[in-house]
Amino acid sequence: MKLKICGMNQNPFEVAQLHPDYMGFIFWEPSSRYFEGAMPQLPQSIKKVGVFVDAPLEVVLEKVSQYGLDAVQLHGTESVEYCEELRHPELVSGSHTSEMLKQVQHDQLEVIKVFSIKDDFDFSVLKDYESVCDYFLFDTKGKLPGGNGYTFDWSVLKHYPSTKPFFLSGGIGLDSLDKLKEFLNGPASEYCFAIDVNSKFEIEPGLKDIPSLKAFKKSLSEFLTD
Repeated sequence: MKLKICGMNQNPFEVAQLHPDYMGFIFWEPSSRYFEGAMPQLPQSIKKVGVFVDAPLEVVLEKVSQYGLDAVQLHGTESVEYCEELRHPELVSGSHTSEMLKQVQHDQLEVIKVFSIKDDFDFSVLKDYESVCDYFLFDTKGKLPGGNGYTFDWSVLKHYPSTKPFFLSGGIGLDSLDKLKEFLNGPASEYCFAIDVNSKFEIEPGLKDIPSLKAFKKSLSEFLTD
């Protein structure tokens, strides 16, 4: 089971010392966790994820090139065609895009498409995205595209019809460990690839609580080996 820590801003270097599998950097300007400036040197074992919300393709490619992103997480209403263009931007006309392509290794760029869930979900919408995404991410539907701080009903995922690996997100904290252990030991988690945490491990937006993250990572490792 992989661990993604999202909403990097004030102390990404300290978070990196915990060696999560993924670290998420938000490039949606209205977010209180919006990332800009210099990114610290991270261990190669950690994949850098750029989080976007209906951003123009050129903006995404620019950030991928600027920060050496390993994955993009699409939190808006991005279409199947958009995801396809992101995976194969060489097919998109435009000299500006072509120039950025020279600096981006798109064959290694992972695409994570987010879908928000409240009480139920129409899984049929996933079908067309199967071939254009590497992973799905299921988050809680709320006022914001992400980081709302509460969980959805994970039992909905008992009806997951796909074999596409997915990230589980939305309000996961230390108080979720018992519920998370139950979920991961059940059939609904068969294709759960990673756990994604954010707001429940913050002192303030973008400033992560390192001791709490360390405790969560230790507990997650322990009950996965039970």
